[in-house]
Amino acid sequence: AEDFEAETKSRGEELAALAAAKDALKEHVGAASDLSYSLLQLSASSGITSSARLAQFEAARFVRDLARKEGSSALAQLASRMTSAIHASGRLGEDPFAKVKRLIQDMVEKLEKEAEADSTKKGFCDKELAETAEKKADKTSEIEKLTTSVDKMSARSAQLKEEVAALQTALGQLASSQAQMDKIRYEEKEAFTKNKADMEEGLSGVKLALRILSEYYAKADKAHASAEGAGGGIIGLLEVVESDFTKGVAEMTATEENAASTHDAQTKENEIETATKEQDVKYKVKESTQLDQSTAETSSDRSGVQAELDAVLEYLRKIEEQCIA
Repeated sequence: AEDFEAETKSRGEELAALAAAKDALKEHVGAASDLSYSLLQLSASSGITSSARLAQFEAARFVRDLARKEGSSALAQLASRMTSAIHASGRLGEDPFAKVKRLIQDMVEKLEKEAEADSTKKGFCDKELAETAEKKADKTSEIEKLTTSVDKMSARSAQLKEEVAALQTALGQLASSQAQMDKIRYEEKEAFTKNKADMEEGLSGVKLALRILSEYYAKADKAHASAEGAGGGIIGLLEVVESDFTKGVAEMTATEENAASTHDAQTKENEIETATKEQDVKYKVKESTQLDQSTAETSSDRSGVQAELDAVLEYLRKIEEQCIA
């Protein structure tokens, strides 16, 4: 932008100088030109030099000095052409100022066209640079948003997969625990069934013995003197045994019933927990799968936007090379 402003200022100064030179020729050299070239037409071959001819070279020198001062190659070329025109017109007896004016006019038109072209180019460059910079910002922002979305979905999917793995581990442990419980319950029931049968059989034997002894010692027509005292002791002992066996069967039954009840309750809890965890696994797997699909689609979108950004950056590079010196 600074280079363009400096170039525009320099061209303006050059146009002003050309206009001043043209005005000077128009205002101050007209009469001398008429006098000089009417004489030159009569004595062109004599090589007579007049004050008007000196003015011609002064004008060329003025333009040349101005070119040197302004560092303008266009003015330097104009000064050279003016000098050549003055020499040629002197030899041919023509009015050199007519050619000089035409040269100045041509130079002015050329500079004006260049200024117009530069102005058009600056407008084009400003417009393209601004629009391209805006597109760059938009695409960059879009990529950042898509990247954030991809990162969030990827992180959530990874978390869900970890949770699913933990749930599956817990389900495996539940199944293993239930299997162990079932095995122990089976063994307990088998032992109870056998032990209860043994206890009941023993209790039946004790009861039978008690009944036999009780009936025997209750008879009045015994042919000998029975040992009722000892018999009474045996019966008392058997009654204690009967009581112990009865109590043992009751305790065994209560223990079995409690163990069965505990097993059933724990089994139901395990079934509920298993169902809950399996549902969690189902929904988490579904969500994770959907997230993975969305992540893939968003990543594809991001790749497309990145390609668009690359194209914008490439165009920006070219337009900067064209517009920024």
